[in-house]
Amino acid sequence: MDPDAVAKAFVEHYYTTFDANRAGLANLYQEGSMLTFEGQKIQGSQNIVAKLTSLPFQQCKHNITTVDCQPSGAGGMLVFVSGTLQLAGEQHALKFSQMFHLMPTPQGSFYVLNDIFRLNYA
Repeated sequence: MDPDAVAKAFVEHYYTTFDANRAGLANLYQEGSMLTFEGQKIQGSQNIVAKLTSLPFQQCKHNITTVDCQPSGAGGMLVFVSGTLQLAGEQHALKFSQMFHLMPTPQGSFYVLNDIFRLNYA
C-alpha cells in the first residue's frame, strides 16, 4: 500500500463528494468519528453529516493545493490538506486547511476517525 496514493485517492473522493453531495460523505465516518469544524466538536457519522449539510451554502468547489500524509499507528494515516474553497456567487475564494486521521476497516478500506477543518484568514 502506497500511503501517498491512498491519501491522494481519498482526498479526490472526499472533496468531489463534498462538492456534489455532502450527504454522501456519511459512509466515510463512523459513530466514534469526530469532526472539529472551526472549533466546534461534533461526534458520530449522523451528527457530522448533519453539520456538513447545514452549512449556509448550497454549491462550492474545493481546489486542492497540497496533500501531505504520514503513516500513524494501527495501520492508519494522517492526511493534511490545504487549498481554496470557492462558494457560488462569491468573488474571492477562501483558503482552508483540513486534517484527516484515516483508520483501516476490516474490509480493507479506510474511514475518517478524526477530521479538523479551519478556514485560513489572512
